[in-house]
Amino acid sequence: MKISKVKLLGVVMAAMLLVVAAVGCAQSDTENGDTENTEQTSEALEGNITIAGSTSVQPLSEELASAFMEQNQGVEINVAGGGSGAGIKAAQEGTADIGASSRELKDEEKPDLNEAVIAKDGIAIVIHKDNGVENLTIEETQKIFAGEITDWKDVGGESGSINVFTREEGSGTRDAFEEIVMGDAKISTKAGVQNSTGAVRTAVAGDVNGIGYISLGSLDESVTAVKIDDVEPSDETIQDGTYKVARPFLYLTKGEPEGVVKAFIDFVMSSEGQEIVAEGFISVK
Repeated sequence: MKISKVKLLGVVMAAMLLVVAAVGCAQSDTENGDTENTEQTSEALEGNITIAGSTSVQPLSEELASAFMEQNQGVEINVAGGGSGAGIKAAQEGTADIGASSRELKDEEKPDLNEAVIAKDGIAIVIHKDNGVENLTIEETQKIFAGEITDWKDVGGESGSINVFTREEGSGTRDAFEEIVMGDAKISTKAGVQNSTGAVRTAVAGDVNGIGYISLGSLDESVTAVKIDDVEPSDETIQDGTYKVARPFLYLTKGEPEGVVKAFIDFVMSSEGQEIVAEGFISVK
């Protein structure tokens, strides 16, 4: 049986229309699926985060929080100080979503806590900018803060009574300083106790015979950082391990972080977050 050209052409066109329709439906389904996925992926984060703890970590947390909130308008992050001990306790008890510590955790503090090292920092031993001492050994530093060396002339400076300034009990900076520098020795009870990194810096800047220790990230031109064992505190010497008075910055959560808290910590550990870290501290990436 012969099939006319017109009839054959009609069959072919009908088949083509069916193919086009099928492709169109598939594309429509894919587009709809993509739209749904995009909507789910770009769904705005919402929630509140409380960060509490180390006053050394606090300025960095504020910078990171500001950048994260700018990108996520539905998130509110509140940052408070109080010291590393308070931050560890707040994380353990769940009174803060994130506890900030500027020292390593002790073994008894580790259970139930998840820790993320978000940055590294050196502890600078600082003196008045008009003090001519350029270098101290670890042993000399220990003896100064223990009250065994009390005159600058005994460490190469001009004669004058050394005035020691230290952080309060519970400070992560103090805990790290005691562990790294003091060992079994105790900081002198005659030392002037200050409740923040900025307060130590201000006290030393206002006392020509003063000495203290502060976060390297908080160092400015108002004071001078001495070399320790002939090594200057810097990003490079902390990274290569030649400057020994250094410590980590930790974010602590009770168990694995979830939801908006996890999203924030992921941001902190991302290349973008670590760029912010590197502006004043040492990136861990």
